[in-house]
Amino acid sequence: MSKFSNAALLVTGASGNLGRLAVEELLARGATRVIAGTRDPATLQDLAAKGVEVRKLDFDDAASLAPALAGVERLLLVSTDAVGRRVDQQRAIVEAAAAAGVKHIVYTSAPAARPDPDAGLNPEHFWTEVAIAASGLDFTILRNHMYAENTLADAAHVVSSGQLFGLIGDRGTSYITRADAARTAAGALLSAEGKTIEDVTGAAPVTNTERAQLFGQLTGKTISVVPLTPEQLHKGLVAAGLPEGFAAALVAFQRDAVAGHHGVVTGVVERYSGRKPTPFGAFLAENKEALGV
Repeated sequence: MSKFSNAALLVTGASGNLGRLAVEELLARGATRVIAGTRDPATLQDLAAKGVEVRKLDFDDAASLAPALAGVERLLLVSTDAVGRRVDQQRAIVEAAAAAGVKHIVYTSAPAARPDPDAGLNPEHFWTEVAIAASGLDFTILRNHMYAENTLADAAHVVSSGQLFGLIGDRGTSYITRADAARTAAGALLSAEGKTIEDVTGAAPVTNTERAQLFGQLTGKTISVVPLTPEQLHKGLVAAGLPEGFAAALVAFQRDAVAGHHGVVTGVVERYSGRKPTPFGAFLAENKEALGV
């Protein structure tokens, strides 16, 4: 039994990938008062059947925030996908949480969050972190490193072309699976105290060269790394079919990998989840079909 197993725990974005996994992990770990927030409560009736209280929570509907937060003691704020609008969305729920008497916020952020306008999505996470710190509440900022699932977006193209585009000077990324991130977030919601910022990482940094080698081992094909400038990489990702915004975000992530921000390795996953993070190679083996073979 964790320290806060009997507290009222609210997970936002519970219909999403990470949010739903976090709710299921809370149930598996014996939490007794789990609340799932979602724009459409009808989508979570299966969780309601398991004893989860499902509440309407729409970040774009200010009137939904106070009722969703009523009686909540600890909040898992899963960063929204509304790029360009989420700072306002998330600031609003932080302020509403403080007004509702929430004691602790766990937030899913990003590594090296900072206000640099050239840092991709990082400024949005940075300003959300600032809002949380200014709220006066206790908090756990979980700076989730790049999700391993993101590497599958262009994996089939990489394998079929035999080329993996990457920035010159890549120093590695400690990929984290979404499941490990969700287990970590649930663990923090159940046990974390105080005011902390923590990097949630995989088992080891993986360079583009190592990623290409893993792709090759799983497919029997030779994958070459093509070192590029940021501008060349962005163009190549878009040509591979990735949306413009996602391509820009990946380039920003890789620039941070060159700077060394993504090569950090911590024990946060094991501390909060009770298990070691999934190695990147094992993740790829479990998702081999995404490589197009």
